[in-house]
Amino acid sequence: MFFLGIGLSTFGSVLQEIFYFKPQTIYVSVVFLTVLAYILGEAMAFIIPRRGVVGRFLNPGPFNMKEHAAITLMASAAAQSALATEALAAQDLFYGGYPSKAAGVFIVITSQLIGYGLAGLLREVLVYPSHMLWPMNIPVTSLLETLHRDKVETRARLKFFYIVFFFMLVRLTSVLQYIFPVLEGVSIFCLAHQDSLVFTNLFGGASGNEGLGFLAISFDWNYIAPFGSPLWVPLYTLTNNFIGYLGCIVLFMGLYYGNVFSAQNFPFLAQELFDGASNGTNYIVYNQSNILNEAFEVDPVKVAAVGTPWLTASYLGYLITSNMGFTATFVHMLLWNFDDLKAGWAWAAPSNLKRVFTGDFWKFWANQETPEARNERKQNDPALDPHYKLMMRNLYYEVPLWWWGVVVVICWAVGLACLYVMKSTLPWWGFLLSTLLTVLFLLFFGAQYGITGFQFNIQPICQMLAGYMFPGKPLANLYFTCFTFNALQMGQLLARDLKLAQYVHLSPRSTFTVQIIGCLVGAILNYVMMITIVDNQATILKGIDGSNIWSGQNVQQFNTLAIAWSMAKDMFSIGGRYQWVTISYLLGFIAPVPLWLAYRVWPHPLFKYMNTSIILWYMGYLFVGINSAIGMYFVLGFIAQWWLRQYHPHLFIKYNYILSAALDGGTQVMVFILTFAVFGGSGKSRPFPNWAGNPDTSLHNLDYCAVNPAISS
Repeated sequence: MFFLGIGLSTFGSVLQEIFYFKPQTIYVSVVFLTVLAYILGEAMAFIIPRRGVVGRFLNPGPFNMKEHAAITLMASAAAQSALATEALAAQDLFYGGYPSKAAGVFIVITSQLIGYGLAGLLREVLVYPSHMLWPMNIPVTSLLETLHRDKVETRARLKFFYIVFFFMLVRLTSVLQYIFPVLEGVSIFCLAHQDSLVFTNLFGGASGNEGLGFLAISFDWNYIAPFGSPLWVPLYTLTNNFIGYLGCIVLFMGLYYGNVFSAQNFPFLAQELFDGASNGTNYIVYNQSNILNEAFEVDPVKVAAVGTPWLTASYLGYLITSNMGFTATFVHMLLWNFDDLKAGWAWAAPSNLKRVFTGDFWKFWANQETPEARNERKQNDPALDPHYKLMMRNLYYEVPLWWWGVVVVICWAVGLACLYVMKSTLPWWGFLLSTLLTVLFLLFFGAQYGITGFQFNIQPICQMLAGYMFPGKPLANLYFTCFTFNALQMGQLLARDLKLAQYVHLSPRSTFTVQIIGCLVGAILNYVMMITIVDNQATILKGIDGSNIWSGQNVQQFNTLAIAWSMAKDMFSIGGRYQWVTISYLLGFIAPVPLWLAYRVWPHPLFKYMNTSIILWYMGYLFVGINSAIGMYFVLGFIAQWWLRQYHPHLFIKYNYILSAALDGGTQVMVFILTFAVFGGSGKSRPFPNWAGNPDTSLHNLDYCAVNPAISS
């Protein structure tokens, strides 16, 4: 378990950090890691001798489901891209570097573990109740049970997995990624009309920040399924995503060609800050060093002399629609899912909240009751999950609250010291406030994620709060967001995986151990890979377009919002240049009401099926990255979730998740190999010679759409 857990943690964390610097952010598939762990675990159980003292110690029995689950949990904890590496990369690329490499490592580790510790302290709320389903665990739980239930059936499924995996690994991905990359996005319209920028903006999308990729065809699974496989996205979510996707195309084209926010003075898609002297034929990136003093704080006198920066209309469209989606989520759930919310928030009843203000509640280091008394109390609690009750009945040792408390306290103290060493400009009270907000966000958003499976992206919210609390301090904005948004994400991940451990009855102390180890391995390797990529690809990472291999779009948008919100009064406040970014929060409260009222008057199922909050979230989806594969995402998703599930349910149940894991696995392993072999991950790139299937992108984009001369120059 330790050998495979640490090995897959290493693989997953390195791969995830590589994906973070791709033109389209991609997530390492936990389903694939689960299947890979099974194959390797069965192989080790077969190969390692079983006889003798050494054999009995190394291979005492068959590879079982609990070992498998522990490996999956460790790899899942590691296979994350820490937001701290984004903050460090931004400081390295745009602020002249940071003063201490050692402090940088500990910033990454503590920002990950603080979220873990807080979620552990809140597990009575987020994990143990039966209504906290964490539905995203269902594919992994089903897969674990299936692989360890019927060996004959498992062998048949694994044979199918091997065929698809090795086809993707040896043939398809290596050809698509390296030899024949034009197949990443084939646009018939651009092939027919190669000198139109309108066609580039609408139909292009095979290169980073190129266009919207409308009606393009992609054969590269790497970009078809960047955020998760379409084969297991529920049809309801998929349909609303598709409506938002079409709305995004209309919105972005309307903003640009309507010249809203002076859109045509700037690129169609870009995440940089731009100078007001840009005029559509000459894009001038805003030189943030002209407005920062020696402490990297915004100087109002310099801003007055230089002027405030500008944003592209597409980026503003993303900010406006995602902000609306954020507030629309609350109203939508209150209108349509009130009964679910009422059950899910029973813990927030005044009688339960009253306990929080008692002294005994916070004495997590003290034993308030005997194990027997605690077990009896929990067995009689009707709100607790039956899986958890069964574990307690079998007398599993619980993780004491003080273990989680120690994790939080140590990480908080180390993190605070490192922030001052890094000259982050974030004051101690700001760091304390970030921790308190993380607790609040974890209670609300973690509970909603556990009930509904819908995860909120609160990063723009955190950057907005930091902008008003620390005006003129972009570095403080970066690190405040790191210790709120990142800690929340990691806390939700821990709670999700704690529920998975509960479903498979893995002991709590084993779960604690593997998650802490996975987090430490992942954080350290995240940092190592970030340093390697930033050192070798700095020029590309700071460019507007990036390339089809590397892109700094994540770091750029993180830094862009940090600078912009540091000038919130002039940029986003009411009366500012982009006041609609702030007003959009208010508009989001209103957005779900018309459909709800329409349903009350005319109860047609269509009104109930449309989720305004999800639609709004996806109306800004195409603001960045490689967009030529999004159409194929929806085609394959509808085939799996509608046609296959409805008309061939036996095939769906038998092969859908295995197929998804094989497609993810073959693609991601080959990307891992190619990154170090030919794409410059090790410092030296070896590009494939140009030919029709690998065109010279200085002349036209990868899909033969016209290149914007203002960007190419």
